[in-house]
Amino acid sequence: MTSASTPTKTIDTDRPAAPTHLRSAVPVQTRSDRFHSTNVADFPDVTGREAGWKYTPVARIAELISGELDGSPYAYEATTAPGVTTSWTARDDARIGSAGKPEDRASANAWTGFEQALVISIAGEDAKEVTVTRSALGNGARAAHTIIEAAPFSRATLILQNDGPAHLAENVELLIGDGAHITVVSVQEWDDDALHVATHFASLGRDALLKHVVVTLGGGVVRINPTAHLVGTGSDAELYGAYFADAGQHLEQQVYVFHDAANTRSRVTYKGALQGAGARTVWIGDVLIGPKAVGTDTYEQNRNLVLTDGARADSVPNLEIETGDIVGAGHASATGRFDDEQLFYLQSRGITEDEARRLVVRGFLSEIVQQIGSPALQERLQAAIEAELEAVAVAAG
Repeated sequence: MTSASTPTKTIDTDRPAAPTHLRSAVPVQTRSDRFHSTNVADFPDVTGREAGWKYTPVARIAELISGELDGSPYAYEATTAPGVTTSWTARDDARIGSAGKPEDRASANAWTGFEQALVISIAGEDAKEVTVTRSALGNGARAAHTIIEAAPFSRATLILQNDGPAHLAENVELLIGDGAHITVVSVQEWDDDALHVATHFASLGRDALLKHVVVTLGGGVVRINPTAHLVGTGSDAELYGAYFADAGQHLEQQVYVFHDAANTRSRVTYKGALQGAGARTVWIGDVLIGPKAVGTDTYEQNRNLVLTDGARADSVPNLEIETGDIVGAGHASATGRFDDEQLFYLQSRGITEDEARRLVVRGFLSEIVQQIGSPALQERLQAAIEAELEAVAVAAG
């Protein structure tokens, strides 16, 4: 066992690194064929012209993509519940890397830099709720690695609460055992100048159900890329996201769902609101139905509500199908302003225009917040969204 003060870093790759010039020139035909490695040196420098980075303000997060990162263990707080434990583990833990491997330089930089991984273990068939909070990461560039291991048939809601200052690159692995029903909620309420780049890798066993919810309200640049690999027959992934971008804020999410077993199901729904000059959101959704994934049922959608001039939302859904024997597959994307008919209806009932606008936005995002299943957290997030809307009204007034 390696101590926190004298960590041993081991680097492994799935395959030999291709020459840089070939990796940048040869197009990838299938989403699952992208190059991946746990060694940051195997990835070329990021210019911002790459497919995975062209929407990202790479200059603002350059220290996380290529800089030296502090990978030491950090302070966190965790509530308690029967069957849930947290602990630190060394880099040679066999579970590390079993859910997925980095496909981009920032993820690989975090993987190369972390010293120990935080393990959150979940067991027991009784439903329970646990919150793990990070609020004192500081302004130094930092790497982190988290493993969430859910035992077969376990039931739990895990809330990952992020607030305060941070310059963080991290990877989160979710190992969802057979028959487990797990909800993981990642909440970003960072300080206004925080930087956060994260990749979440989830591997689902037979008949497992994962509900993954990302709520992002704070931070200067926040880029969270969830991946769900449905490797067990009958597994089910529901991926939700809600975000509210203010002036100068960049909120990005690149979602990837890989149906790799028979009779699997997925639903992806991300919804965002934007207000203020320079507010920017990015959503990219990739769904791959592999050749073994007969009986797949999948649908992904993204909706964006632009509240003021000067804000921009990019939305790119993608769908690849490698077998014709499926139940259904589809995607949708829409970005627009307020529905005039909704506003007219509310105003005709005596509601002021400002209040009508706030009601529309609140209802728009509430669909996602209500998926969390934690009444206390849902109420707090609704209040935070209300505060964002109040700021819009003040700015407009």
